This record gives sequence, C-alpha cells and structure tokens, in this order.
Amino acid sequence: MLRSLDIRDMLIIDRLELSLQPGLNVLTGETGAGKSILLDALGFVLGWRGRADLVRAGAEQGEVTAEFDLPDGHPALAVLTEAGLPSDDSLLIRRVNGSDGRKTAWVNDRRVSGEVLRALSDTLVELHGQHDDRGLLDKRGHRKLLDDFAKSSTALNACRSAWRALRIAKSDLANAESALAALREEDEFLRYSVSELDTLAPEPGEDARLDQSRRLMQAAERIREDVVRAHTALGNGGAEAMLSDATRWLDGAAEKIEGALDDALAALSRAMVELGSAEDSVARVLDQLNVDPLELERTEERLFAIRAAARKYDVQPDDLAAHAEILRARLTALDRGGDDLKDLSAKVEDAQCVFDQASEKLSKLRLRAAAKLDKAMAAELAPLKMERAVFTTEISESEPGPDGRDEVSFTVATNPGAPSGPLNKIASGGELSRFLLALKVCLTSDAAGLTMIFDEIDRGVGGATADAVGRRLEALAVDAQVLVVTHSPQVAARGGHHWQVAKKVTKGTTLSSVTALSDAERIDEIARMLAGDTVTEEARAAARALLAA
Repeated sequence: MLRSLDIRDMLIIDRLELSLQPGLNVLTGETGAGKSILLDALGFVLGWRGRADLVRAGAEQGEVTAEFDLPDGHPALAVLTEAGLPSDDSLLIRRVNGSDGRKTAWVNDRRVSGEVLRALSDTLVELHGQHDDRGLLDKRGHRKLLDDFAKSSTALNACRSAWRALRIAKSDLANAESALAALREEDEFLRYSVSELDTLAPEPGEDARLDQSRRLMQAAERIREDVVRAHTALGNGGAEAMLSDATRWLDGAAEKIEGALDDALAALSRAMVELGSAEDSVARVLDQLNVDPLELERTEERLFAIRAAARKYDVQPDDLAAHAEILRARLTALDRGGDDLKDLSAKVEDAQCVFDQASEKLSKLRLRAAAKLDKAMAAELAPLKMERAVFTTEISESEPGPDGRDEVSFTVATNPGAPSGPLNKIASGGELSRFLLALKVCLTSDAAGLTMIFDEIDRGVGGATADAVGRRLEALAVDAQVLVVTHSPQVAARGGHHWQVAKKVTKGTTLSSVTALSDAERIDEIARMLAGDTVTEEARAAARALLAA
C-alpha cells in the first residue's frame, strides 16, 4: 500500500505531502489543476518512462519520496533481497531529478538503478486508464493474467519443469549426434592411430630411460679402458695386494710393541672392506660396458619410434600412453554411438510425452478459466450498461514453450453480431474504460494488498453508468488500495478518502496544491462537479444524496 507521497519542486508543485489510506482514494479538481502531475511524480519515483521536463522552473532539482507498507510475503521483498537491499515492513523510495536532467534514486537509503526501481514498481503499483498500454491492453500479458485467474501455478510450474527437461534431452541428443558425426569423419584416423599406439605400447618415463641407456652404451667404449685399468689397480695385482702385505708386516711387528699398532691395523682392515666394495662396483660397471651393438641399435630404434610418435600426435613422449587412452575412448564412443543415440532419442520421446501431458493439462485449466472469466465479465458489464457487449477470452495454439502451447487474447464485440477484436481497437473511449474496470474487478476479486491507480477511467460516461463505475471501484477497494483521478461526481461520492487538487497563482507563479477534504468540503466539491462554477443549494442537495446513496 502507498502510505505517503512527498513531492518537492516538480512541475507546478513546490512542496506537497500526501498521506494515502487503504480503500478508495479519489482526487478531484478542475481541468488543468494538476491531477495528472501527481501521477507523473509517482511514475517518476517508480522509474517509469515519462516526460523529461519535471523540475519546477527556477529550482535546482526536483525530488519525490514515496513510502509503501510491505506485508509479509509481498513480492517487493524478493526484489529487495535479489538486489541486496535492506528490507522491512516499509519501503522508502526517493528519487531526485537535477535541472540538468540527471536522475538519482535511493531505496531504503541505498542508491539504486532505474532497473531496480522498475522491478519494484511492477510489484507495488498498477496504473489503468484509456492508454493502459503497459497493463490490461498489452496482449503479451493476457496469458499471465488468465493463469493468475485460473490459479494454475502448480500446473504451470510442472509444464515449465517438463519443458526444461525436454530442452535438456534435445540438447543432449543434438550434442551426441554432432559428436558422433565428427567421430565418423575421424573413423579411419582413429582406428589406425589406436592400432599404431597399441603396437608401440609406450610407457611413462620410457623415453628418459632409453635415452640414458643409449648414452651409456655410446660412451662405453671410450671409458672402458680407463675403468679396466682402475679395476686392475684395485685388484690382487694392485692396491689389494699392497694392503695385504702391509697388514701382514704390521701384524708381525705388533706383537713386539704391545698394541701400539692396533689403530693402524684397524684402519687397514676398514680400508680393505672399502676397497672390496669399490672393486665390486667397478666390476659391475665393466659388465655394463660390455656393449652389444645389436642392443644399442634396438635401443635407438625404440627411442626414435617413441619420439616420432610424440611429434606426430603433438604430445610429450611421457603423455603418449594417456593420449592412446583418449583415442581409444573416442573409438569406443564411435563404435557404440548408435546405441547411445537410441538411448538419448528414447529420453527425448519420454520428455516430449511428459511435456505434452503437462501442456495439455495446463490448456484444459486455461479453457475452463476462460469460460469462467467470460461469464464473470458478462455479469460485470451488465451493471456498467454494456449488457449487449461480448467479452471473449480467445485461446489459440502457439509455438510450444515453457508456458505451454497456448496464446491468449482478450477480445470484445460491442454489439451482438459485430466482429470481435482487441480491446483497444474495438471499444470507444468510454466503453474501453468500463471494459478495463470490469476486467480488473474480475481478475482481482480475491486479491489483497494491491495498490491500483485509475486515471480518469470514467471519462465518457455519466449518470447511472458513472454510478455503476463508482460502485465497482468501491467494491474493488474493499481489500485493496485504489487511487482514482476523476471528473465524475458519482465516482467521487463513492470514495472513502477525498482530495481536491487546485491551482493558484501567487506573485506571478502558478502552483498546485492538494487538500484533504472534510465531510462538509466534500459536499461543496461534489456540488461543484455537478453544477460547475456556481454552486447552488440544489447542487449541494444532489451532492448529499450521492454521498448518502
């Protein structure tokens, strides 16, 4: 609910504070008094696209602040959460328009974009009038309005879920078909490559091992002679014999000098052990240096084959085995691709069946709701003196989508036998106003907490018809907040709260003001609306009668 509207320096308003109430709020005043300015200001603070020259002449900036009550579960709370804005049981929106045209907005004291404002606006206020191209007259929104009327959220969500599953299944099938087609183009290459790599059977680390072995064999002849000399020097004819002689000589002398040579003998013993270890190691190297020319050739062939394959497949030698597994997996996918496509096709058929059933169920709900809505509209149009008009909710088949297969359009025929067509093409101004009011009454019969604005929706009607319009607006406002800009005394008399918009010239400056009317003031204002500039006692009596009706 819109609780208050504070306007400063906008158009011909210097300062205006308007406190609104639940129920039916009516704004009246002479033509040109500035009633539409209030709507311009409200549209500005909510981010609607409108006139650019809003700042009052001579002011540096214009400013509008709107405060709304948000009951638990209000859809605006979800918008605030998604935008990362603080939320409470009230919502404060402030927007400033500089004289240079620059606009800045805040929501609960946080700066926001126009996009966030418009998202909030869609949950806060509905504007209806003869030029209602963003509401009931917009054919693109008729299906949603019918779904809301049908309370089809469960069926609609099921249809959307089935559509998503169908889209995923079709996408999986298309991707698999595309991948299989690409694999079929590689059939010959894959089979040859897998066979080649299976024959080669490369192993991780093999390249380094072969390269080391090859280098060792190539160097063997160059170093073998030195290693043989070293082995001879370490053996029985060399260091080992000399250490043995030294040990024998010292053993003979040690008996005569009572332990003085014990350390030396122990050191010689350790040296003999180390010498033996060295000799064994050198002997093993000599065995390795006994190079078989054929083995060198085989090693080089294997090494060169691995490196050639690595260059061919553009991978590192150690990655050849992993690459072979990748190619083998692709070949396996190619060989079983037909079976996979059959499985995926079956899934598409199953998903299509589920979607068809869900969309069919949704279509039946819409057809029943359309008949119910048409009947309700007929009942509403009769009191509005349009009992000969025919309202029809047309449902036709459209391209399948997440919301089913139906296209919905509200059409009217103003007289029996006359061709039907879109609301804004067939109905005249007064008729259109009544159609929109009746439709809104039907579509919001059980909705609570709505803030709806009707901008001169009673234009072109009078007398009993205007009284019927007023009563419908009054009924619509029972569980909602309705703001009506009107020139009709019959409509104004149904208001629970009445404001008069007036314009005056002070020191050469034209300013607009809004005044909450008392009961006595309401009588005079409605009498003015009945009689014109000269208010007579007869007009006041008629005003009292309207208010008492």
